[in-house]
Amino acid sequence: MNLNELVPTLQLAIGPMILISGIGLILLAMTNRYGRVTDRARALRENPELAGRLPDGLAKQELAILAKRARSGRFAILSVTLSLLFAALLVCVLFTITFLGLDWAWAILALFGACMLCFLAGLGLFLHDVNLSLKTFRLSESAFADL
Repeated sequence: MNLNELVPTLQLAIGPMILISGIGLILLAMTNRYGRVTDRARALRENPELAGRLPDGLAKQELAILAKRARSGRFAILSVTLSLLFAALLVCVLFTITFLGLDWAWAILALFGACMLCFLAGLGLFLHDVNLSLKTFRLSESAFADL
């Protein structure tokens, strides 16, 4: 393999590398959000004084929503991490195909498709988490409005 054959492959690999960088930033936001959910759930469970300051039944309702949010966040993180894996495999396959001189466009298409499907699933689950957090906010807002 000479440099003239390698340069187009490097150019093709730039796209998935940028994709990896962008997905990594979204993954960072998701893990931070997941950490806040688990911290709040732990605080409600382990601190009866905090739960006692909330109107009757609100702590249990909030814990139930936090459990759903944690589940949604965990699956969103899993989906986006799989997306990162497929993007990294895509770069590896690009170089392998070039090095071996194979014509495996189907492999590139399959990996890119899997990457995008996992990413879209993760974003959908992330939006689900945002909607659940708004539900918690509305729940506490209405509970404190009654006081």
